[in-house]
Amino acid sequence: MIPTADSTASICIDMGTTNTRLWLVQQGAIVDRFTEPLGLRDAARQRSSSIIRDRLASLLATASSRAGVLGLRASHILAAGMLTSPLGLCEVPHVSAPAGERELAEALRQFSDPEVADLPIYLVPGVRTGPVSPSLQQLQDTDLMRGEEAIVVGLLEAGLLSPNSTFLNLGSHWKAISIDDTGRIASSFTTLSGEFIHVLQTHTVLASALPQGRLEALDPEWLERGRRFARQNGTGRSMFAVRLLEQVFQIAPLALSSFLLGAVVESDLNSMDRLGVLNGPIVLAGTGSASEAWCRILESTDRNPTLLSQDTLERCFVAGLDRLFRLSGYDMRSGATRPTHRNRQ
Repeated sequence: MIPTADSTASICIDMGTTNTRLWLVQQGAIVDRFTEPLGLRDAARQRSSSIIRDRLASLLATASSRAGVLGLRASHILAAGMLTSPLGLCEVPHVSAPAGERELAEALRQFSDPEVADLPIYLVPGVRTGPVSPSLQQLQDTDLMRGEEAIVVGLLEAGLLSPNSTFLNLGSHWKAISIDDTGRIASSFTTLSGEFIHVLQTHTVLASALPQGRLEALDPEWLERGRRFARQNGTGRSMFAVRLLEQVFQIAPLALSSFLLGAVVESDLNSMDRLGVLNGPIVLAGTGSASEAWCRILESTDRNPTLLSQDTLERCFVAGLDRLFRLSGYDMRSGATRPTHRNRQ
């Protein structure tokens, strides 16, 4: 994109479990983008947020320098995701569901740290499902999200998500988000399936059997074999069956990864259906064969999901951040708060 006459820009950040993505944005349009293989998992391994702060500072410096090259001046930073968790940049308490754009905007928090950036940073809170102080008996009704709330706001604003629908996001975590009839986030349901598959690929005996990196191709026949096997034998046995298929039956890696995906998706789908979290139209975001597997399986159950492109997803994330910032009452030019808003820090 060619920058416009207005030289003011913002920097938007999404930190996930494994990656951090950053966008330089001018008047709602993405001018440039940056990616760093850094996420909350790195801080969790070290049990310290120092790695997050150090590498984020470097990434922001690169983005600010790029803005200068383009003749732009970054005025503020908007962020969501794991940066707002206890091991992130600054912990921001979750907003309780049901939560819409107004509740999220009211809870937006301003943060400053000259060692990270010389710009004000505005942090979007995540959303919590279930009671504030749940009992153990309410575990299955409890859930957390950080980052997806900004995507939901952007998708709703763009008309790509509607009231009484479900947003299914397939990242490191697989998350089904229910939207109520007023367009608020009613609840979420999360599994670690994305990370689970990655760990199986890289840190278990299955590493030799499975393709490395993001799974891109899919064998529909072996996808269904994995689903059937998981229904009869459970997830744990299904994972070892991948090993057996490699060692005893000499099955090829594509078939093995498809079998594995079938088993994992079947497990998550059964849980989601049991709890009734896949309601109304389903909008799905994800890449590679995981998203294709979900689309095929949902279609086989007469649910026809809409698959979003990654370009659409990132544009809606940036738009969601911008909308929450505008609704929050913070002044874009000065970074000050409007008098009607309190309890900022």
